[in-house]
Amino acid sequence: MIRGIGCDLCAIPRMEEILQDGRFLRRYFTADERAYILDRVQAAQTAAGIFAAKEALLKALGTGLSGLALDQIEITHTPLGAPAYVLNEKLCAILQRAGAQRAFLSISHDGDYAMATAVLEGD
Repeated sequence: MIRGIGCDLCAIPRMEEILQDGRFLRRYFTADERAYILDRVQAAQTAAGIFAAKEALLKALGTGLSGLALDQIEITHTPLGAPAYVLNEKLCAILQRAGAQRAFLSISHDGDYAMATAVLEGD
């Protein structure tokens, strides 16, 4: 059963400007995400997609930033490149309170925008 759906859109040129200041990366991204972003040729596009994924999850949960900061949400990628949420202990507890056991993620890029959709599923 679907327990929540969220989506977010992030402007890639805006992310490109923001990335000039390393404080943004340290504030909103985990160490593994920062390494992944900085290793990419299109770092701003990647950062925009990951940022949108974090915001989409918060919208799916319906909580906003209460109880979960953006740097506590981690995005990883499978060996084939598919994005996924890292279900750490804190996120699992929040999902459980929302009646969900799983969180699915899709990220897309087109032109100047990155978009992410989060779907929460539970029994």
